[in-house]
Amino acid sequence: MVHFPDNPNFTGFNTPSRVEADIRDLAHEGEIPKEIDGAFYRVQPDPQFPPYLGDDIAFNGDGMITRFHIHNGQCDFKQRWAHTDKWKAEREAGRGLFGAYRNPLTDDPAAKGIYRSTANTNAWIYAGKLWAMKEDSPALIMDPVTMETEGFEKFDGKMTGETFTAHPKIDPDTGNMVAIGYAASGLCSDDVTYYEVNPQGELIREVWFKVPYYCMMHDFAVTPDYLVLHIVPSIGSWERLEKGLPHFGFDTTMPVYLGIIPRRDDVQQDDIRWFKRNNCFASHVLNAWQEGTKVHFVTPEAKNNMFPFFPDVHGEPFNGMEAMSKLTRWTVDMASNGEEFDSITPLTETASEFPRIDDRFTGKKNRYGWGLEMDMRRPVELKGGSAGGLLMNCLFLKDLETGDEQHWWCGPVSSLQEPCFIPRTADAPEGDGWIVQVCNRLEERRSDLLIFDALDIEKGPVATINVPVRLRFGLHGNFATSEAIGLKEAVPA
Repeated sequence: MVHFPDNPNFTGFNTPSRVEADIRDLAHEGEIPKEIDGAFYRVQPDPQFPPYLGDDIAFNGDGMITRFHIHNGQCDFKQRWAHTDKWKAEREAGRGLFGAYRNPLTDDPAAKGIYRSTANTNAWIYAGKLWAMKEDSPALIMDPVTMETEGFEKFDGKMTGETFTAHPKIDPDTGNMVAIGYAASGLCSDDVTYYEVNPQGELIREVWFKVPYYCMMHDFAVTPDYLVLHIVPSIGSWERLEKGLPHFGFDTTMPVYLGIIPRRDDVQQDDIRWFKRNNCFASHVLNAWQEGTKVHFVTPEAKNNMFPFFPDVHGEPFNGMEAMSKLTRWTVDMASNGEEFDSITPLTETASEFPRIDDRFTGKKNRYGWGLEMDMRRPVELKGGSAGGLLMNCLFLKDLETGDEQHWWCGPVSSLQEPCFIPRTADAPEGDGWIVQVCNRLEERRSDLLIFDALDIEKGPVATINVPVRLRFGLHGNFATSEAIGLKEAVPA
């Protein structure tokens, strides 16, 4: 009998959904812009079976991919499981087989040798494929139209690293997908791989290097010349796994590094610059760019750990106020001879996470950034439905050129999921387009898809699309045009 744990990770709005569905022409309010012709894909952790060990963190659920196909002023819905090797093995067994997050020592013996990927972190479109990603394994490839699973991508054996990021970037100049893989030679190793994949989906570069210490390397940035990688002490080790501790724990006593890795085939370890600063927490990246000899890197920075489920290694309690992250610019000068940062500049007093840009400006100096704001001054009647348990109750727009900000509040009984920018046209000016994001209606236990004018979010959504099923908290998602993914109006929802 299926019985999920009676705790906040598995009850209320976070009750496992386990729903696959096809719905044509969702009901909506307002007007869906007819210029939008494409699909927004996003993913949520959604456990197929109760946890093998009886309990689990929310980030360990199986990947469920949602597609919103927006065309001709309507929106069609399709949702499918990502059929990972883990999902298939557990489906055949009729129960969970995998134990604690990234700890193979806790698995059922039947799980030995199987990729642990849940494919639950990002839904990414590239080279005509849907990439369902989890950074502990290779990426899972799916058909973007049928949403059927094809298998894990190892590029015909050319990829020798064991892992592939869940946060790839597209170089707007070359069209290449840039990626990393950490723990590339095995769990808890300090080896990292840097990959480039061309628009035909072929692996054209794999470079290995070592980092100052093993940690969660969830995101990174690129510029025309560099891979920019921040090393923050959400650390792990085999010793922790053997003790049954969570894979990662945050160490407030360790320094933070920013690595500048040249983007070329012949990179040697000595070619990498490691700049060093005081302790902080930073996970996601807004963007990075070069300006003369300087490299600028913008990230939501917090004083302390944002992940209560990866607790302090010294036993200190989670500090919610110190976990509030704010956009900060880190600058390093490649002309310097030392390891010191050139500057660390706070850009706002607004606490936010899940930062996004107009992706056509990846690696270039951008003006606009959107994110999920955590405004504790707003009234809250219900909690839940946000990644990591933090209240994400506002959409936030930051103008990095003027400093201006816009904020849109979703109300006291709702919360928001990551925004995604859709350009009006391929050559439209930066920010000219729409923001699309899921809104959790916590009291009604259902979801809406909201569409905003990207540069005028304070007027509220221009369209609210009603989803008749509850979408659990999701992590990341992306938009692609119908032409790029082969979606036609005649294709079933």
